[in-house]
Amino acid sequence: MFQSVITGSGAYIPTEIKRNNDFLDQQFYADNKPLTQPAQQIIKKFQQITGIEERRYVVPNINTSDIGFLAAEAAILDAGINPEEIDQIIVAHNFGDVQENGRQSVMVPAIACNIKQKLGILNPNCIAYDLIFGCPGWLQGVIQMDGLFKAGMAKKALVIGAETLSRVIDKYDRDSMIFSDGAGAIIMESIEMPEKQQGILSSCAQTYSYSEADYINMGISFSPVPDPEKMYIKMLGRKVYEFALLHVPQAMKLCLDKSGMAITDVKKIFIHQANEKMDEAIIERFYALYGISTYPEDVLPMCIQWLGNSSVATIPTLYDLVLKHQIPEHALEPGDLIMFASVGAGMNINAVCYRY
Repeated sequence: MFQSVITGSGAYIPTEIKRNNDFLDQQFYADNKPLTQPAQQIIKKFQQITGIEERRYVVPNINTSDIGFLAAEAAILDAGINPEEIDQIIVAHNFGDVQENGRQSVMVPAIACNIKQKLGILNPNCIAYDLIFGCPGWLQGVIQMDGLFKAGMAKKALVIGAETLSRVIDKYDRDSMIFSDGAGAIIMESIEMPEKQQGILSSCAQTYSYSEADYINMGISFSPVPDPEKMYIKMLGRKVYEFALLHVPQAMKLCLDKSGMAITDVKKIFIHQANEKMDEAIIERFYALYGISTYPEDVLPMCIQWLGNSSVATIPTLYDLVLKHQIPEHALEPGDLIMFASVGAGMNINAVCYRY
């Protein structure tokens, strides 16, 4: 039986560190009016809610394609494969290549095509394309490749999540402190092995867009004198929080139940690094669905405290950090059952059960 297995991983963590104290001189606005609380008070409350102490931004001369390439290069090296053997390259992102202070995203050619070019892959049968699915985009690429493997349409794939959110944030919006830049990538292969020995066991994906689609959207600046032609990422924070706590645990349960495994078998949960308190509440509610009041302390690795929310890049980056022993209190052993889960713009949710 053929299983979808992750055989290599890589990440690019930008070098520019933006600490919370760097926002002390920033005047934040809401409804085009200045917030009356001192910046120090706003930042302190922000850190208490999100857990974020610092985040990473790319330097001016590189963009999403560049950092996606660097993460991909690391994953290929880690897997020890010939890039010419890759059948598909999927790049999850949401904003394309955005130049610093640019007014327009560059989406053509696709980021995946740019990365294929940077990798020097000549094989025309290596199909390169982008996936826009909000923050769950990278995980959706993993789910998509699992299906293509099972359909016999590919044997090796490169799945990348890359984003430069620092170039689409409104500095007058306090929510801008959540977002960061980064890239993560994996090599997936279809490998023949005994069932459930390793690889993807089950998956789940959902879209709630009837009344929820605009919870995360694009809008003009909160500046007192906004430019009506330039748009920035915006979100209805309370709506997103309530949505995630209601729906993500249910989707995770659906995925785990499909795998046939028990909640007590789960060793690690790699959840989208959106908001520390929100992620912890999601996992608490997930375990509560099985009648467990407290989840294991070592089940939830996190990097949001120092990397912020880099959208599609958070899960593959976190996974790579754990595998490369960069988060000392967390490690994986062969046979461990892990889960991936994400939520984001759309509103989209997905989850994957994976035997390491």
